[in-house]
Amino acid sequence: MSSLPLVSIITPSYNQAAYLEQTIQSVIYQPGLGEVFDLEYLIVDGNSTDGSQAIIQKYQSHLAWWVSEKDRGQAEAINKGLRRAKGEIVAWLNSDDLYLPGAIAQAVHILLGDPSLGMVYGDAIAIDEQSQPINRWSFGSWGLMEFLRFRIICQPAVFLRRSVVEEVGYVDESYHCMLDHQLWIRVAAHSPVQHVPSIWAAARQHSQAKNMAFATRFSEEIQLLYEWALTQPFLAPKIAADRRKVLGGMSRLKARYYLDGDEPQLALRYYAKALYYDPPYALKHWHRMIYALIYWTGGKRVKNSVEMLNRKRRGKFSKALGSSITHSTKG
Repeated sequence: MSSLPLVSIITPSYNQAAYLEQTIQSVIYQPGLGEVFDLEYLIVDGNSTDGSQAIIQKYQSHLAWWVSEKDRGQAEAINKGLRRAKGEIVAWLNSDDLYLPGAIAQAVHILLGDPSLGMVYGDAIAIDEQSQPINRWSFGSWGLMEFLRFRIICQPAVFLRRSVVEEVGYVDESYHCMLDHQLWIRVAAHSPVQHVPSIWAAARQHSQAKNMAFATRFSEEIQLLYEWALTQPFLAPKIAADRRKVLGGMSRLKARYYLDGDEPQLALRYYAKALYYDPPYALKHWHRMIYALIYWTGGKRVKNSVEMLNRKRRGKFSKALGSSITHSTKG
């Protein structure tokens, strides 16, 4: 029996055949597999109709378990995997996202080095449909208070200690969009979390991705998450003591998703609230506010012009970042 730590990775999948193989490869070809850690890989497919099962079967020898059956969505699929997972470290990687080389080994090193940690997270990049980098997301050394202020981290760059997840509970299936952030709050209320300033994951941006296809629903669930937190005896006093920053962060995040969901007027309303509650933080996003104003007054034509400029900027960013994505998979 191997003495290496076991890491359980769960991929919830539904009709993402265009990206699924690259996701799988980014897991099973991770540096350190068999030397730094052992892998338990589980895929939970929601009865896809686009050929995903054939891709999964192609890599069946690398899987500890997989299933393809109807479910109630991503949260239920993740929980199916978590309930089967045996690894002391767990994570989920959506079927359109990628791990970058070394991500799992680095997470294992951090979590084994500090048994008090419940969660570790890295930085991430955004990629497009062709896997070209379009943005970088760098986070801070955040914990419970920052999460309550709706400071968002990138889910595929997160690794968790399974024993902590089992104590705080699995993913709340009443959430469709903010399910990960709600879990981060519960974990951070239980145990310390740590940020590592290394790029661990690539999150794919495309028209069917949740943060694009259900942008306005994110805003609605942000409100529900806030109301849930107020009902928690351990969290409510912390929110009350930090009320303006919590409301400022919540308003700013709502505005972001309303803007992504083509609701610039609502976005401006919540940017105004963010400025009222926490001006220094809101002003860090001044460029989004200006974009919302231009989009609201100029309509789709202006939005299309801005997006064209963004594509040129992203092309320069992709060249500057290099070949990190292509090196994360084989074949």
